Amino acid sequence: MIYRRLDDDFLDPLHFRPDSLIGVPGLMAAAHAGNVTLANAVGNGIADDKLLYTYVPDLIRYYLAEEPLLPNVETIRPEEPGRLAEVLDQLDRLVLKPVDGAGGKGIVIGPRAERDVLDRLAKEVAADPRGWIAQRPVALSTSPTLSHRADGQDGLAPRHIDLRPFAVHDGEDVWLLPGGLTRVALGEGNLIVNSSQGGGSKDTWVLAPSAPSNPPVGEHSTAVSEVIPRQFGPGTGSTPGGPAQEEGHQQ
Repeated sequence: MIYRRLDDDFLDPLHFRPDSLIGVPGLMAAAHAGNVTLANAVGNGIADDKLLYTYVPDLIRYYLAEEPLLPNVETIRPEEPGRLAEVLDQLDRLVLKPVDGAGGKGIVIGPRAERDVLDRLAKEVAADPRGWIAQRPVALSTSPTLSHRADGQDGLAPRHIDLRPFAVHDGEDVWLLPGGLTRVALGEGNLIVNSSQGGGSKDTWVLAPSAPSNPPVGEHSTAVSEVIPRQFGPGTGSTPGGPAQEEGHQQ
């Protein structure tokens, strides 16, 4: 099983770009022969389009006939009639994301952006409303993190984090792994947690009551009482901090 983190074009130089130095020659042939499985198959990049995110609640209602359990972050599609003017009027209070962006690139956090950045952004959004989404800022939590502090010393300091859970489809049901990936913005005051933008990660432990001595076969549920992110490395345990007082966002 391979979970790929490369764009299609760079995945296999024998099938796609021959100048790719980061792909695996022959990977597509191996996948076609059934020797390996790509967890995120070639061509599924359409799901990475951030505009698709805005339609997920409607997709759930249409295909599953259910109401979403978790609401989306409030999101505006500037391409819709009347919404472009609304977005342009609030650029300093919104988070703007290019729909085809990845790794935190191109994100503009309005409340933190300089005036010249917002002026340039307004021109880009007005020229291509379909290429952007606008979201209300989200307050990220913080966690004590081993960091290089402003005073020049290494030690624990609050850093913004988010939690990425992992869902598994076992052929019959979808269940969440009892853990996840805590991404952390390592720079002081930084709100972008993506690793490509200098972010890091913390191992994440889920503390739960003792499991029954003979759990039912196929039982995947876990009674979660607390989620604790832990930074990689010896002696760097940490516990969750309170909600961040600043508005933030991430990819």
